[in-house]
Amino acid sequence: MAPVRDALLFGTAGVPHTAADTSTLSALDRIKELGLDCLEIEFVKGVKMGGDTAARIKEKAEALGLALSAHAPYYINLNSEDTGKRLSSQERILTTVRTAALCGARSVVFHAGFYGRETPERTFAEIRRELESVLSIVRTERLPVALRIETMGKRSQFGSLEEVLFLCRELEGLEPCLDFCHIYAREGKVNSYPEFHRVLRKVEKKLGRSALRNVHIHIAGVEFNTSGEIRHLDLVDSGFRYDEWIQALRDFGAAGMVICESPNLETDALMLKKLYAAQEIKGSVGPALKPGSAAFSRGR
Repeated sequence: MAPVRDALLFGTAGVPHTAADTSTLSALDRIKELGLDCLEIEFVKGVKMGGDTAARIKEKAEALGLALSAHAPYYINLNSEDTGKRLSSQERILTTVRTAALCGARSVVFHAGFYGRETPERTFAEIRRELESVLSIVRTERLPVALRIETMGKRSQFGSLEEVLFLCRELEGLEPCLDFCHIYAREGKVNSYPEFHRVLRKVEKKLGRSALRNVHIHIAGVEFNTSGEIRHLDLVDSGFRYDEWIQALRDFGAAGMVICESPNLETDALMLKKLYAAQEIKGSVGPALKPGSAAFSRGR
């Protein structure tokens, strides 16, 4: 796996809208032209990439100095009542990991499944068991790709922050994908510097400092209701306090990849990269928001 740089890298979830065409190879060219740092290859509708194309992507990404991740298909439910669907879900994850490895990607992000008629506790146990099998195969095949379970935005989906962190703590080789708009939509909060700080502190406490030095983050604006996420929004059209969020990441010294999933992919990714670069002085969101301050305590 490629070493993580000592900073946050910014990129898009899939091909930028302004790329020459819809291929991943064109996406890499455009990411470099824009001055972004990374790309998440979206296999969300299935893995349809051959080995030759994957090898060309790896070669180009390395030549351009761009980091890669991949997203597994949406059609995964490791808690399905149907044994066949569970096995198919495992295979979709493994196929993505194998292809991602050929591309030189660092990570594969996936959605684990739904509660269905099961309790959260039973769902946790079932998904844990299924992922043990997947991770065992990844180790056996010596695939140099991190498997990342995503925090989910709908309350019907397995993937609260606590579930993700506990599962990552229990399973060697499993790491989190922290989707902050999902956390915000699921909980109806976590939209201020103190709350972002608590999330990052929780990650550090559960998984260690190294988890913050190798983060994988999804970010977008979000519309939600009492059931959770409805749809993604451009950051400027949402109420998400991305300036305070990015300051919290800087204050924690977070390093890794930030993947923008808003509808206006590259525009928002560039905005975030520029904001991150501009916030060189810690606490630039204002001393009233620093840990230990009265305003910080009131946010608890």
